[in-house]
Amino acid sequence: MTPFLISIIVLALVFDYINGFHDAANSIATVVSTKVLTPFQAVLWAAIFNSVAYFIFKDHGVANTVAKTVDANKVESAIMMQVIFAGLIAAIAWNLLTWWFGIPSSSSHTLIGGFAGAGIAAAGMDAVNTTVIMKTVSFIVLAPLIGMLMAFIMSLWFLSSFRQGWTSKIFSVLVIAYVVYFLQANLVVDATKLSGKTDYQNYWVQVIFYSKNFKWILLALILLTMAFFALYLSKLNAHRSNLWFKKLQLVSSAAFSIGHGGNDAQKVMGIITAALIAGGNISSFEEMPQWVPIACYAAIGLGTMSGGWKIVKTMGTRITKVTPFEGVAAETAGAITLFMTEALKIPVSTTHTITGAIIGVGATKRLSAVRWGVTINLIWAWILTIPVSALLAGLIYWLMRFF
Repeated sequence: MTPFLISIIVLALVFDYINGFHDAANSIATVVSTKVLTPFQAVLWAAIFNSVAYFIFKDHGVANTVAKTVDANKVESAIMMQVIFAGLIAAIAWNLLTWWFGIPSSSSHTLIGGFAGAGIAAAGMDAVNTTVIMKTVSFIVLAPLIGMLMAFIMSLWFLSSFRQGWTSKIFSVLVIAYVVYFLQANLVVDATKLSGKTDYQNYWVQVIFYSKNFKWILLALILLTMAFFALYLSKLNAHRSNLWFKKLQLVSSAAFSIGHGGNDAQKVMGIITAALIAGGNISSFEEMPQWVPIACYAAIGLGTMSGGWKIVKTMGTRITKVTPFEGVAAETAGAITLFMTEALKIPVSTTHTITGAIIGVGATKRLSAVRWGVTINLIWAWILTIPVSALLAGLIYWLMRFF
């Protein structure tokens, strides 16, 4: 590896670390604001499950999408290295600036905007993969809307269960029936991976290590837990249900942290792999070395442990007041959204997703429960992130030409 390539990899991991503490609020805001965990316990909990995502998301589809933001066939290898370097500097600068002011902007969109902006500065608009950009831009709107809708439905589900509504019971039974059917159809071990293996005789251990659909199985089990709890909820008074929701929030926050790690760490994996291809160390994305995902998941986990308390305050208290029941609904909705978009190989913002989910649970009480002034400010930050990062990266690339 050349010194320049090493510096790019280090910068990428620094960005991944910053992404972790910048986006720590996404994973822990609700669990801290509801006082289920202390801030230290929450960041430790989130960091662990950020890293656990390494064992769950194996296809690296989001990483592949990010790596193709700039068309390598239209940019010379030496120039591509400079493009990646400029994009990373711009992304780090914007992330630190928004963190300082407590604005929960998207680290994902910062990185993609920086990479695309430097690519345009180097080789014009033709160098950018418009399909990737359009998918990413469209989910600036779709990700929070999906999170909001999911959270709204889950909140109404729990509320109806608590009030002993028949609609909720029917919905719970339908969810349980579908999940059981899904598990029966997908608890299939990939036999080709078991050939010659003698260490994993237990069926369930085989499922965990070799199942083709483990991430979906995990999400199905989470939904199954929520459905059984919804049936049980009608038998609880307000105090006991609140205690149970606090316990469930550990499950929902862990699920969201897994989705966060699986989605965001992959973006840096894509950048590092693009740099390795440009540097001639590998010839295609499929040759990504194993140390790349390990390093990226470790970096985002360490970053999450560092926390981001200004953003925690914005996400956990300023948008709407969140109770344990609403925290469970928001985090579960966010996790479902992140698992779905990862399967579609679309790089989305965990910030946008959880914000939409928090607004969704707030809207079930009444629309005025959501502080729309704060929300509109956040939306402006989201809209500006990609163009500002792109302009900044283009300027940095232009300045690099003089050195």
